[in-house]
Amino acid sequence: MQDKYIHIKGARENNLKNIDLDIPKNKLVIMTGVSGSGKTSLAFDTIYAEGQRRYMESLSAYARQFLGNSEKPDVDQIEGLSPAIAIDQKTTSNNPRSTVGTVTEIYDYLRLLYARIGVPYCPTHNEPIQGNTIKEMVDRIMQFPDKTRCMILSPIVEGKKGTHKDLIEKLMKEGYVRARIDGEIVYLEEVEPLEKNKKHTIDVVVDRIVKSDDRSRFYDSLETALKLSEGLAICMTPDEEILFSSNYACKVCGFSVPKLEPKLFSFNAPFGACPECKGLGFTQRVDLDLLIPDRTKSINQGGIQFYKNIVNTENLEWQRVQALIDYYEIDKDVPIKDLPKKQLDYILYGSDVPIEYETHSRGGIHAKKFDYIEGVVPMIERRYMETTSASSREWYGSYLADCVCLKCKGARLNPQALSVKVAGLNIYEACCLSVSEALDLISHLQLTEMEQKISHLIVKEIKNRLTFLDNVGLSYITLNRLASTLSGGEAQRIRLATQIGSRLTGVMYVLDEPSIGLHQRDNDKLIASLKEMRDLGNTLIVVEHDEDTMRASDYIVDIGPGAGVHGGQVVAAGTPQEIMDNPNSITGMYLSGKKRIEVPKVRRKGNGKKLRVVQATQNNLKKVTVDFKLGCLNVVTGVSGSGKSSLVTEVLTHGIQHYLGRLRVKPGQCKEIKGLENVDKIIEIGQDPIGRTPRSNPATYTGVFDDIRDLFASTKEAKMLGYDKSRFSFNVKGGRCDACQGDGILRISMHFLPDVYVPCDQCHGSRYNEETLQVTYKGKTIADVLNMTVEEGVEFFSNISKIKHRLQTLNDVGLSYIKLGQSATTLSGGEAQRVKLASELQRKATGKTVFVLDEPTTGLHSEDVNKLIDVLQRLVDNGDTVIVIEHNLDVIKCADYIIDMGPEGGNDGGSVVCTGTPEQVAACEQSYTGQYLKPLLERGQEHVQSNDKEISK
Repeated sequence: MQDKYIHIKGARENNLKNIDLDIPKNKLVIMTGVSGSGKTSLAFDTIYAEGQRRYMESLSAYARQFLGNSEKPDVDQIEGLSPAIAIDQKTTSNNPRSTVGTVTEIYDYLRLLYARIGVPYCPTHNEPIQGNTIKEMVDRIMQFPDKTRCMILSPIVEGKKGTHKDLIEKLMKEGYVRARIDGEIVYLEEVEPLEKNKKHTIDVVVDRIVKSDDRSRFYDSLETALKLSEGLAICMTPDEEILFSSNYACKVCGFSVPKLEPKLFSFNAPFGACPECKGLGFTQRVDLDLLIPDRTKSINQGGIQFYKNIVNTENLEWQRVQALIDYYEIDKDVPIKDLPKKQLDYILYGSDVPIEYETHSRGGIHAKKFDYIEGVVPMIERRYMETTSASSREWYGSYLADCVCLKCKGARLNPQALSVKVAGLNIYEACCLSVSEALDLISHLQLTEMEQKISHLIVKEIKNRLTFLDNVGLSYITLNRLASTLSGGEAQRIRLATQIGSRLTGVMYVLDEPSIGLHQRDNDKLIASLKEMRDLGNTLIVVEHDEDTMRASDYIVDIGPGAGVHGGQVVAAGTPQEIMDNPNSITGMYLSGKKRIEVPKVRRKGNGKKLRVVQATQNNLKKVTVDFKLGCLNVVTGVSGSGKSSLVTEVLTHGIQHYLGRLRVKPGQCKEIKGLENVDKIIEIGQDPIGRTPRSNPATYTGVFDDIRDLFASTKEAKMLGYDKSRFSFNVKGGRCDACQGDGILRISMHFLPDVYVPCDQCHGSRYNEETLQVTYKGKTIADVLNMTVEEGVEFFSNISKIKHRLQTLNDVGLSYIKLGQSATTLSGGEAQRVKLASELQRKATGKTVFVLDEPTTGLHSEDVNKLIDVLQRLVDNGDTVIVIEHNLDVIKCADYIIDMGPEGGNDGGSVVCTGTPEQVAACEQSYTGQYLKPLLERGQEHVQSNDKEISK
């Protein structure tokens, strides 16, 4: 009994209410419950934190000081813990050097493979470059028949102009008698002076030997020849001629490659990185769209943003530009778009000849100059690099943007590294392949017997890692994709694949929603991977809301019943069937189908207007032309990697933002977007935190705290004491507690132990000083109000319609349980998203606003998804437009209009499979989404019909 369970007694972390629980070991255990119920508090903050802490306790004090400290969770006892590994969503790297290949270590093995069996090719002549040892050269000569007359030559001049008189004299002094000059063997002392302006080739004759069994003379002669020409030698017979090279160098143009080592293929080492971009693949250069935002303006109207404020002034810089304009007779009143390209180039890139001009400073100094005049583009780039002033650097930087490196074209490596090929591809081209394509390439490598022996283990490792990535539904991801561009779910599944590869047993893995961003079709692959980890003898504790994963699990723990203070209890625990039979479990009711999100009775037709994206080609999009209906709930769906985010975020959202004046946002590639005049505002609502500091909270974010402070400042007591609104802010001096500066807590640093946070002994955690807390409204101080939950706030401020309206919207989006002053850093992703939605709902609808949400159901229970759909429908009912990227079928079935991307991920995706209402998509046989949507809609229809029958009875 002891061995088979993890026993938890008295867990009270965050909102947990003294939970006692037994979790079976070596099983796939799902922790579920509504958002904010305490699942993460139990799985991560209690079980994982304690497992991690105990492991670290076993290390020496010296080692612990480097690891950061882990606090003991608030729990009485946990028995039966294994070493714990957390695979959460917060571990994606924002380092621009981090790619999928480096994160999974596949790139490290590829570097080794290319260093050991790669063949360098000359980039100009596409000839293989191979280095030979002298022994290999002699072995090759020994294959000639006996008595063959051989001549050993050293090619010392290759197609160079000049008389080469000194060189010939030097060779004669060293005792050489003959040379082959321009293809003809001559005696050096008889050579006539060579033509100075003609290219010549000179090969000096080192030795003439008749082939016999004597290898040593050949060896010595070849050694001398190689020294003379820095690694090249020629063996000439009456029938043929062979060029030998002791270093990796092209025999035609001399392009050489250093000794092949793994570090040559690393873009993080100077040895292999592109010298121009230092291995980043991009450089910062002036973006002409930022420099000339409006090409309809002339130079005099300030069309060139950099000169906007100094046009036609006495500024010295403008005097130089004016000299340039006068010299090339450029018209300053013509719109920039109508200026001849050559004239615009002179202003942008400078003069092509020295120009004579004068400058007059305000101090009366006259200067005459005769020089090239620098263009605005090279000047900004130069000054950006040279300036030491932070403000100047920021000013010049405002005209720069990341552009693909012109030297390596984004490949990050130098020409030597890119010249090495395996199976006809260099290492950059291999990394441009998707996981499935790379797997196919590695599985069908054509290698010689020797290459196979060398690369056997390397190929096996690469193959294993690619197979794991393929098995967790990431076949569409390319190896050179930046780690910072991965979604939370993708990053987590990559780490999951790495863990499966390590094949550890007896470990407890704690996962946080690995199914995020995964289409229903790929879910089975993920579930199979999780089961494989379990079957190795590991315990998997997965925080998850996905119904398929729950049904496939061995054990479910349902935490609830509500969120925040209403949660923190184990509502039900058992097998999936036991959960479904439990009437108290909301999760069980959704799993058994007793409770469901209803399909809307009618689908909106929209307001007749639309946004049309024409021929989008961003990333893997294949000239996609598609309509988004305005005044509708639009849902974009499709398998992972099919191009949903490319279409919605990069092309449409960035295109609208650019149109609305955010010029630094680069729109994705498309011919045009029609109908932009119907949009006056675009709001992206993601799951990123509403604030990065503990001072940010729901009350400050939604703006309701301003109204509450106004209310307190208008009370009789405040007026008598002369307090204004700022007195009730905990961010500025005056009303806040000076000891903790309005934080309410003090941080005490402990050297070998975790930092301890204690309530401030002056204000006891209230954030305000005593004088401010004397002011009350209905018997409550400002600190009491911050400690209220949203539902308590709605009741307390029921007479103040402005405050009540704002709090009511927070209540409507299902956040009744959060405190008004709750630190933003403690809100989950789903909660932060709903706070943002609530603050948007408070505003008056314009009918021209577009809301864009990328997978808003992340972290949401079916019950919360129901609330979210209500909120989205309210936004559309107000007359605005909502565009959602989503895999969740409950959201998809409630859409007015669906755009299904596909058919597959990566290169096989990027097309529109079908568009229309959910019913039309379900009828489309080519759509994977339709296949999963069809049974759901049919169940919904049956449910409606049975309800109608009951009503008619």
